[in-house]
Amino acid sequence: MRSVRVWARLLGLRNTVVEDVIVNGAGEGVEVVVRVRPGWRQRDRCGLCGRRAGRFDNGAGRRRWRALDLGTSFCWLEADAPRVSCRRHGVVVARVPWARHDSRFTRSFEEQAAWLAVNTSKTAVSELMRCSWRTVGQILERVANERRLKVDLLSGLKSIGIDEISHRRGQRYLTVVVDHHSGALVWAAPGRDRATVLAFFHALGEERCKQVESVSCDMAGWIASAVAERAP
Repeated sequence: MRSVRVWARLLGLRNTVVEDVIVNGAGEGVEVVVRVRPGWRQRDRCGLCGRRAGRFDNGAGRRRWRALDLGTSFCWLEADAPRVSCRRHGVVVARVPWARHDSRFTRSFEEQAAWLAVNTSKTAVSELMRCSWRTVGQILERVANERRLKVDLLSGLKSIGIDEISHRRGQRYLTVVVDHHSGALVWAAPGRDRATVLAFFHALGEERCKQVESVSCDMAGWIASAVAERAP
């Protein structure tokens, strides 16, 4: 029992029961498989909204989620993946406390990959996490989408900067908006035209547009005209 609790703490698992730990392979090929199940309060919940839902079937059987490496050894969590029938979302895979919906990685793995992607190069992230850069991109989407539900980046904007930045090849542009008070990037979208800037002000809303006191930009006509119209 004590060793099971140690593994739960080592892997940062909450609301999760560790059933068994299996070590496969030898030398550099060692991998650790931790068999788990959700705590009873977390069972039979919709993978999207988290509400209690009736069990539909056993899904595709047992599945694995990649956890943070244990030294140089790969680590996996293994558990059943039943499906539930949610009144709002229909038949979906049941929620598990250690991973986001539709992910093959644990939350701790994704949190570390996201932090590294912000602070290091993509090559460094891929090599350290031992996964492809495309996988890192998918992780970033899940982490960012979850954060958006908890934080309103457009709240309290008074002094903003609007500019465009090129990315990739072939003159592809993003229009970006920053908050001068916090220094944070608060909005970005593909495009470099008046319609793109108006899309930002549409997202901001009429009442919050009135709270904007100053805007910095390079006075490009497609920016200036939209600012004059929506935040005079």
